[in-house]
Amino acid sequence: MRDQVIQLPVEQLGRYLEANIAGFRGLRSAEKFAGGQSNPTFLLSADSGEYVLRRKPPGQLLKSAHAVDREYRIISALASTDVPVPRALHLCEDDAVIGSMFFVMEFMEGRVFWEPTLPGLGNDDRTVIYDEMNRVLVALHQVDPAAVGLAERWPARLPAWGSR
Repeated sequence: MRDQVIQLPVEQLGRYLEANIAGFRGLRSAEKFAGGQSNPTFLLSADSGEYVLRRKPPGQLLKSAHAVDREYRIISALASTDVPVPRALHLCEDDAVIGSMFFVMEFMEGRVFWEPTLPGLGNDDRTVIYDEMNRVLVALHQVDPAAVGLAERWPARLPAWGSR
């Protein structure tokens, strides 16, 4: 299946973001990131800086699929933990703004590795990356869902195997 070209209404979106995100001003462009498997993701370039927008894809979707509102809630909840997440800035549930629900978060510079074997990197670089990955997994497993406001969806303790 071919990747559907998705464009955002930059002028309309810019006005909306200026009214709803403190300090946001002068949206110049919205460029879709290449790759990814789920929700279309865009780099927003504005006079006030760079941001990332995640939206539901166009078309008919299952009700629970592509839940950008869930992503927003989780990223917001993890901000107070040792799990590194970008700062979530705004959730828009009004489909009329760009055609679907979306959220905006801060843009963070980084490298993207598409291959888990990290081809082209030496052992020292791989060690640093895998050590950080393990540190983040430990931090994630230490998060108490109730303490960060996620208990209604993810209980702190799962029931014992076989019990209900």
